[in-house]
Amino acid sequence: MSAFVIIVDFKLKPGTRAKFRKLIDANADTSVNEEPGCQRFDVLEPEGEIDRIVLYEIYDSRTDLEAHTATQHYKTFDKASADLVA
Repeated sequence: MSAFVIIVDFKLKPGTRAKFRKLIDANADTSVNEEPGCQRFDVLEPEGEIDRIVLYEIYDSRTDLEAHTATQHYKTFDKASADLVA
């Protein structure tokens, strides 16, 4: 079975990591639990880089990723996190 993998690398504004984590964790949990095409959604914190969050996401296809970005939970995350990202 083939899959579509993306890596997203966020550079956060100083002091925003905790708020960003709440938002991205909710997005990740909902994606895995409610989107059949989302196989994996890992939220990673590189060691020694407090203002950086990396996402590793696996979808069944590009179409499933596009469906993810059309969900309400993604749109909520995207809007709420925009001011937290450098």
